[in-house]
Amino acid sequence: MSKAEKIGSIKAVATARALTANGTNPVFEVTATTGQGTLVGAQIVEMMATYEAEMGPDGILLGECPNSGIVIAADGVATFRATGTGTFTEDGGSTFKGVCYFQTSAPSLSKLNGAAVIYDWDVDAEGNAAWELWEWK
Repeated sequence: MSKAEKIGSIKAVATARALTANGTNPVFEVTATTGQGTLVGAQIVEMMATYEAEMGPDGILLGECPNSGIVIAADGVATFRATGTGTFTEDGGSTFKGVCYFQTSAPSLSKLNGAAVIYDWDVDAEGNAAWELWEWK
């Protein structure tokens, strides 16, 4: 049986804007910036990402970050792509769960290459985001 091992925790600031709806489904673009934390033991000095989420008629959000995410450590950069599903929360924030994949040449982040990383992405009503990451083994 597979299990997950905690590999990171990053705090960021998220801002959202409305995009053109897909029929009657609202579409949102979220930009995350000023993220800092740790990932596979490396100190992350910056995290940036942009993703889109579409809300279905059932209120479920389907999101995608199509290789438009970056984490920066002291010795280099990693890019990532992610997909996830989420909902808005009662307090005006949102919560997502999903999977992401990283690519890097930074020695401190090299354990991310080829790893399936699952995550929780929680944003409160003020835009304070917490990204918790686990490697699926």
